[in-house]
Amino acid sequence: MQTFIKTVLYTDQDGHARFRTEEIPLTEGSPDVRLSRNFAAQELQLRTSPVGFRSTMHCTTSPQWLFVLSGAMEIGLADGSSRIFKAGEHFYSADLLPAGATFDPQIHGHWSRQVGDEALVTLFVKD
Repeated sequence: MQTFIKTVLYTDQDGHARFRTEEIPLTEGSPDVRLSRNFAAQELQLRTSPVGFRSTMHCTTSPQWLFVLSGAMEIGLADGSSRIFKAGEHFYSADLLPAGATFDPQIHGHWSRQVGDEALVTLFVKD
């Protein structure tokens, strides 16, 4: 069975943001065109971030897919690790602030920044 690899940015039990991968089965379609099941989506939002953009530490407010349309985006975590996502790549952002927690940038969330000499263009899809 073919699968689509979903990269997920999530909040672990200790409150720290981490990355993991999940497989989405491609069980629909035909042998030539494999499709996943349909997923619900509430809204789409486009964003452009200029060369030099960098956010502060923050949590995702509601789970959403993020697709990089052009440029490159780095996501950094409180543990000092980071990943770069280039045009055509994606991740599912679900690093929510744990219920009852007060935001602590030493523990919670992630930062993002534009990488390289091309503006960053992203598409957010909320489910």
